[in-house]
Amino acid sequence: MAKVERVNLPWVEKYRPTDLEELVSHEDIIRTIKKFIKDDQVPHLLFYGPPGTGKTTTILACARQLYSPKQFSSMVLELNASDDRGIGIVRGQILTFASTRTIFKSGFKLIILDEADAMTMDAQNALRRIIEKYTENIRFCIICNYLSKIIPALQSRCTRFRFAPLSPEQILPRLEYVIEQEKVLVTDDGKQALLTLANGDMRKVLNVLQSTWLAFKNVTGDNVYTCVGHPLKSDIENIIKWLLNESFKDTVNNIKQLQTLKGLALPDILTEVHHYVHRIEFPYNVLINVLDKMASIEHRLSVGADEPIQLTALVSAFQCVKDISLPNGSSTVE
Repeated sequence: MAKVERVNLPWVEKYRPTDLEELVSHEDIIRTIKKFIKDDQVPHLLFYGPPGTGKTTTILACARQLYSPKQFSSMVLELNASDDRGIGIVRGQILTFASTRTIFKSGFKLIILDEADAMTMDAQNALRRIIEKYTENIRFCIICNYLSKIIPALQSRCTRFRFAPLSPEQILPRLEYVIEQEKVLVTDDGKQALLTLANGDMRKVLNVLQSTWLAFKNVTGDNVYTCVGHPLKSDIENIIKWLLNESFKDTVNNIKQLQTLKGLALPDILTEVHHYVHRIEFPYNVLINVLDKMASIEHRLSVGADEPIQLTALVSAFQCVKDISLPNGSSTVE
């Protein structure tokens, strides 16, 4: 990999791949795009998928392959549609760039619309007409997280590529390269915690790595979880023990104290409890009942329900588990 000399940038930008050869995944997509460029048959592109999977990096690497550094600013227009999402920017900046030709370079210009799922319907409809009218001069690359938020008329005018979440095996080599370059002290459980929290998001891995290193100067599993305010494994084990064995009042108080002490959010606790419950051998009818109630709590939290009330609902959801334990006397119910 090329030596990195940009010292004051966030690591996610400092180590962003600059050419297609450095990209760590999506070999089929990269191979196809390389063929488009080689044959000079680049269509309008639509990249979609979760954050941190290489969508923006891929098209910027393509742009660097298509244009020299001197041509880049005049041939490439990059817009973040989260900021410029109205019809005005489509009729103004995009239309102006698309309708002007350059005398220094034959071929097409490139317009990159990042986070285009934030664009209004009117802006997307206006963009459809510009794509049709200026195809000879312009290629668009539309980037979004949610394909369903792009109108069908735009989708049909582009070649679509889905960027799936990165696997730990794909993330690990790049993570170890950054660790080596920055001389970071990282334990094996620290690496595992980074990969677990990332859920396939390379950007999140590097951001959490840098934050933990700056905060603790030692990247261990507990430090990673503490840095992002995520429950530790030991915290979840304690919560499960309280849910299954303590009285309703004590369980609620214990979880509230833990949230206050460590700054934990109930949605994060709920997610980790959900993962943990699957490893416990409950009768299927009991497990289904608990999971159904937890799903309802998660939905209510997502639409702004009161956390303390939903905490009591979570504790109540485990009452059915206590009920089946009563004959053996292994559970305490108030």
